[in-house]
Amino acid sequence: MHGAGRTLVAIPLGSCEQHGPHLPLDTDTRIAVALADALAATRPGVVVAPPVSYGASGEHAGFDGTLSIGLDALTSVLVELVRSADAFAGVVLVNGHGGNAEAVQRAVATATQEGRQVLAWSPTAAASGPATDAHAGRTETSVLLALAPSTVRIELAQPGATAPLSELLPALRTEGVRAVAPNGVLGDPAGASATEGAEVLRCLSEDLVAAVERWQARG
Repeated sequence: MHGAGRTLVAIPLGSCEQHGPHLPLDTDTRIAVALADALAATRPGVVVAPPVSYGASGEHAGFDGTLSIGLDALTSVLVELVRSADAFAGVVLVNGHGGNAEAVQRAVATATQEGRQVLAWSPTAAASGPATDAHAGRTETSVLLALAPSTVRIELAQPGATAPLSELLPALRTEGVRAVAPNGVLGDPAGASATEGAEVLRCLSEDLVAAVERWQARG
């Protein structure tokens, strides 16, 4: 792999955005950090960098607390971070926010063209285990109950837009989250539990570790 060292650096990517009335603004960042930490605990030769805590969250504009740097700025930040990491054998971008995906893809394409070794990983529904929903619903609420229960105001939890994401996407892309879910929730947090959250984290951690193992095996 590229670089003088044999150590990989995992960079958690999150966001600062509303997660309904009951979850903290840094939900995505907390999850990305937890997964990167799990990777480092499982795989020797992996270190975890401080997270990129602001992302591309334009779809959450209009909600109090949402702060976004946009796709272009995030792309530039990620390109420069990867360029600065040449002392490492490679970079693993652990992305906890779906809105960052396009910027991550652009940055990986640039880094790859420059001959750098970078892997981008994001959670998928298939890897999430027993429950999946889009935003601030049962899945994320369960994960935060497992990671940081003191940050969850469960008494304020309420359902939002519960239609399948495929049905909501057209309006989400053109009008943002507020147009389909005035409370900012895509899903229903009812039934969330720390036990379920721990299982989701276990499934996602295993998927991340497997992705890194496959990547390293390809050399």
